[in-house]
Amino acid sequence: MRATDIAVVGGGPAGLCAATAAARLGARVTLIDDNPRLGGQLVKQTHKFFGSRNHHCGTRGMDIAALLERDLAKTTAEAILGTSVVGYYQDHILGLAASDRFEKLSFRSLVVATGAAENSLLFENNDLPGVYGAGAVQTLMNVFGVRPGARVLMVGSGNIGLIVSYQLIQAGIEVVALVEAMPRIGGYHVHAAKLARLGVPILTSHTVKATLGTERVEAAVICRLDSELRPVPRTLRRLAVDTVCIAVGLTPLTELLWQTGCHMVYVPELGGNVAWHDENMQTSRPGVYVAGDASGIEEASTAMLEGRLAGAHAAGQMLGRQSEAETLMAEAKAELCAIRQGPFGEKAACGKKKLAECTPRTPA
Repeated sequence: MRATDIAVVGGGPAGLCAATAAARLGARVTLIDDNPRLGGQLVKQTHKFFGSRNHHCGTRGMDIAALLERDLAKTTAEAILGTSVVGYYQDHILGLAASDRFEKLSFRSLVVATGAAENSLLFENNDLPGVYGAGAVQTLMNVFGVRPGARVLMVGSGNIGLIVSYQLIQAGIEVVALVEAMPRIGGYHVHAAKLARLGVPILTSHTVKATLGTERVEAAVICRLDSELRPVPRTLRRLAVDTVCIAVGLTPLTELLWQTGCHMVYVPELGGNVAWHDENMQTSRPGVYVAGDASGIEEASTAMLEGRLAGAHAAGQMLGRQSEAETLMAEAKAELCAIRQGPFGEKAACGKKKLAECTPRTPA
């Protein structure tokens, strides 16, 4: 049985910042992640970030991961990699499973920064080899240096779809088209403009209807959608592609929060079911915090700030160092407010407001 003050589940931007903030305030911190390296989604992001200097503007995601890892290494926090948290048990105990062992970890406070899972899409033959999520494509290309195919249909025009399309082109892969079900592009227009200049057709009010092939994808069928998102008759088009990349959003990974008995709320603007939490990221269960995409789908910059906020509050409450923690928390809250006032923070701000208006259920 291991023991720690604060257990942080997830080694992405939120978890790294939570662990670093708590450890700097003097807490004994254990961070657990099932990947072989820290950084979460950042390790596969080769593009440069937007925003202010405080949010690593002009720095590539993979380099931000390295910076956050170095910050953590300067503290006394322990990182356990290649290990999954497989259960929450009574008396503040987590079950940890690695390839060669199972052990338990007792904690006083818990920060859940488990991130999100990619959404899939229902269409005929969506299980053929050659149909990928955008995250899988990024992992193949940017982590392992493997091209997923030669001719790609991208589905989804959010920032992920636009950015991964550009990265595919950088890897020498043809993006035959990008289809988007909504009547307008969902991500930053600066990313869409790059694709347009490179000759990639961006087809709004379109979706993928089916993939064709026997052993793997050999073609894709797309169609136009009307204002009610229904297929328009006689608009089917066949595209010769060997890969279909799905980038249609994320859903918070909240299984561990359900197990802890947190009050869960369905908020569409945040990506689905999320744990109710206050302005300090503490859930309805005292001592259990949430941060990053597990608390609602946003950008990496907000994940880092939420992680810092959760880690500082947890350590400050536990160690009686509220004044030091309050300084870190006030800065994080101010930056979060500024980000969510922008046009791309509107949706998340609306979701957080809905969540704040809920009355949390008292834990049993």
